[in-house]
Amino acid sequence: MNRRSFLASAGVAGFGLRSIKALGRATSPAVIKPRRLKTGDRVAIVNPAGATFLRSDVEIVVESLEALGLEVKKGDHVLDRYGYLAGTDEERAADLNAQFADGSVDAVVAVRGGWGCARILPLLDYETIARNPKIIIGYSDVTALLLGIHAVTGLVTYHGPIGLGPWNSYSVDYVKKVLFEGEEVLYANPTRLGDNLTQVADRVETIYPGRARGRLLGGNLTVLSAIIGSSFLPNWEGAVLFLEDVHEDIYRIDRMLTQLGLAGILEKVSAVVIGKCTDCSPGTGYGSLTLEQVFDDHLLPLKVPAWQGAMIGHIPEKWTLPEGIPAEVDADKGTIQLLETPVAPAGR
Repeated sequence: MNRRSFLASAGVAGFGLRSIKALGRATSPAVIKPRRLKTGDRVAIVNPAGATFLRSDVEIVVESLEALGLEVKKGDHVLDRYGYLAGTDEERAADLNAQFADGSVDAVVAVRGGWGCARILPLLDYETIARNPKIIIGYSDVTALLLGIHAVTGLVTYHGPIGLGPWNSYSVDYVKKVLFEGEEVLYANPTRLGDNLTQVADRVETIYPGRARGRLLGGNLTVLSAIIGSSFLPNWEGAVLFLEDVHEDIYRIDRMLTQLGLAGILEKVSAVVIGKCTDCSPGTGYGSLTLEQVFDDHLLPLKVPAWQGAMIGHIPEKWTLPEGIPAEVDADKGTIQLLETPVAPAGR
């Protein structure tokens, strides 16, 4: 099946490529909240990006989700491989489309990230997704799906653990608060001194003080930068932008933040929260700026509340953040407060 016939059979009329482009970045569809999870609900696992090579990886995902009291359905292509991708673009898109079309599925969990989600954005059946709202969760490369689906349909998506986890008590606590209990969560870094006189790990650093409100939007900086200029980014006006990254030299972080600025995204946001930039080193050669200098250069001129060090990113313990839900940032305290429930009632 060629790309044109696939798009036609996927039912993208109404939310097809032509109407997606008409949305641009200046409009926002009405927000749709998927219903909250409860024990016994059925979740589908899909692999929209990099290949998963081991059956045991899938078994770990299944067992972790079952430990949350959920029934698990495996996507047809979850163990497929096309080079470094988990199947062809058409196969990976078909898996995701099938889960939204399946009325027995209550949520969709990405097995892993890597690379590949942006490739399937034009192949998704946005009409079916909007008509059958359900939770979709992941991070890293899954950022492309979270932002793209929210931008086109208005569906609230969730930046949180992937199927391969880790599903430790800290991360699971936020998954339960957001997806099961629908709490208006107050996100704050853990306060743990350990055997130290003061807190060393997970410190909060205020970049620009103050408080501000806006819709939570963001994810992996590299992935977000890669889809700038496409029709799959949301309206950033007044948004609370959150960012994280991993294995990027500091000059690359600088370059990508420059791109966000040149694209007009930074000037629109009401606040910025920087998560963890894990293993983002100065690299080799001549002297480097520090990450703090890079953040200061790009964020201080905005004169909006900004802080760094949030529990967001390629780290074992992470928050689950709802894309598109209003929140208030306190950059002095280093907190994010949801201003409404992140999911719809279980009865819907």
